[in-house]
Amino acid sequence: MKQQEQETVPFSGYQKFVIFAMAITQFTVILDFMVMSPLGDILMKSMDMKPSQFGIAVSAYAFSAGISGLLTAGFADRFDRKKLLLFFYTGFILGTILCGVVNTYPLLVAARIITGLFGGVIGSISLAIIADLFSIQQRGRAMGFIQMGFGASQVLGIPIGLGLANIWGWHAPFLWVAAMALIVAAMIVVKLQPLTKHIAVQQDKSALKHLFHTVAKKEYRIGFAATALLSIGGFMMMPFGSAFAINNLKITQHQLPFTFMVAGLSTLLIMPVIGKLSDKIDKFRIFTFASLWMIIIVLIYTTLSASPLWLVMVMNVCMMAGVMSRMVPSTALVTGIPELSDRGAFMSINSSLQQIAGGIAAAFAGTIVVQKDKFSPLEHYNTLGYIVIGITLIAAVFLYRVDRMVKAKRNLA
Repeated sequence: MKQQEQETVPFSGYQKFVIFAMAITQFTVILDFMVMSPLGDILMKSMDMKPSQFGIAVSAYAFSAGISGLLTAGFADRFDRKKLLLFFYTGFILGTILCGVVNTYPLLVAARIITGLFGGVIGSISLAIIADLFSIQQRGRAMGFIQMGFGASQVLGIPIGLGLANIWGWHAPFLWVAAMALIVAAMIVVKLQPLTKHIAVQQDKSALKHLFHTVAKKEYRIGFAATALLSIGGFMMMPFGSAFAINNLKITQHQLPFTFMVAGLSTLLIMPVIGKLSDKIDKFRIFTFASLWMIIIVLIYTTLSASPLWLVMVMNVCMMAGVMSRMVPSTALVTGIPELSDRGAFMSINSSLQQIAGGIAAAFAGTIVVQKDKFSPLEHYNTLGYIVIGITLIAAVFLYRVDRMVKAKRNLA
């Protein structure tokens, strides 16, 4: 069995295309969400927002995405996954265009809600597609490449988005994301094959019953809890990252894109390596090492004051390495829990809880972080760091249980 775990199963040509398609789809969706963080300082100053208001603007997307995922979970295994992906991706594009044309805080929040209703489901559909087409021995590498969308958004997307915002205003990045997403949608229409095998094995006649049966399974609930905790730990510090860098670490608005670019470039190099190691060594062992690394970096980073640019860049690289190196093995493990007949519903619920937990984290962080005026340092950012460390340790316990379940399932197969 051990030897089987260490065998490398190669990808087919079509599998390579699916990885690329899902990665570029994730790139646009993640960029739409991620760009809110580096635009935070611009938005807070241009719209005269308080940290709590900005936290709401960020969490609006997450909450609506979570609600949307729960509402669609019962239907997720009843349709061709390609058609489902295109439906929600089209809605996401329209929502992103709205974000690029609104001019007031209430309308911005409304636009983020609409974008979240559609965009929040796309990740779960993509993961269901990957789980359908890739064996557990391939998923670490597949997830490593797909999670590169996160790094690519930092390397290319966020710096370009910030550059566009500095030249044409904060609306420009959203319109740019929408234009890219239209091209990706056309590629999916032409190239991606229908995925319908899961429809034939459905046992529940009603969507509500299917949703209930999915939630009722204990092993699924353990996976949901692990995902929610990981999301809280990952999202809590993120929304105020740019404001902390500018107001506390004293880097400039024009240096900020380079900081994100360097951190993102590091993830493009790290993710494929972590994916291969996850398939070759042990997913939970990789996750544990990454969690310990992240804890150390969070302790250091959140207590920094004014620092030279090179140090800020190094710390951001180290932070991203820890965060992303947890995501690859944990996502690969969680996708090993559901049966084929429940996979779409499981992924939708899992994505919903991830989004809702992230929204709660962002909103909660907004109540902890304090800024006396637009240009003063953020206070209590280190408190967020201590909370993240505690949640990280609890998440590790739940993912250990997931790891035991997945290995037991493979031994029975």
